[in-house]
Amino acid sequence: MNSLLRIPLNATPDQVERLHALQVGFAKVCNAIAPVVQQTKVWNRVALHHLTYRQLREQFPEMGSQMVCNAIYSVSRTGRLVYQHPASPFNLARLGDKPLPLLQFADTLPVYFDRHTLSVKAGQLSMFTLDGRMRFELALRPEDEASFHEKKLREIVLSRRSDGVYVLSFLLGDGPEGKEAQSDMPDGEIPEYIMVQETV
Repeated sequence: MNSLLRIPLNATPDQVERLHALQVGFAKVCNAIAPVVQQTKVWNRVALHHLTYRQLREQFPEMGSQMVCNAIYSVSRTGRLVYQHPASPFNLARLGDKPLPLLQFADTLPVYFDRHTLSVKAGQLSMFTLDGRMRFELALRPEDEASFHEKKLREIVLSRRSDGVYVLSFLLGDGPEGKEAQSDMPDGEIPEYIMVQETV
């Protein structure tokens, strides 16, 4: 069973600026991947990695190798939601012979992290940004700290609330590793940070 832990970050104005720059940079990488998905009809994570990784590393050296991988993951899971979910208006079955619509990612897009780009140790959070690591003190409840050690970390997502506060969401699970999380896909509703541009 999966559990979701949300932690608001007590960020200074300077840290908020750095987190926003990371969000904007992450969206740029996702928007560079989207036309490849549209043209090739490939959004499987591994296949998409082979198609795009090298060029993305050259195009976005400041993002680092692992954040590029996380952007590929983000586009892959968005592709599954938009093109495969039965409730999506852009489901392949509905599109028929029409070309795939183009995915466009807004700067408000959540940023995906993993154990290489974010770590939690003894109440200290260390996370990747475009200009070096950023650190926060985390006041975790004992049961949350225990979950980190006992459960598998499926996903780490940084998002910004409407009040401007950045929040980290940790999806923890008990099942076997390797299964991709489906945390924001249950109803097939396309998030507001994704625009789908239909081709005429």
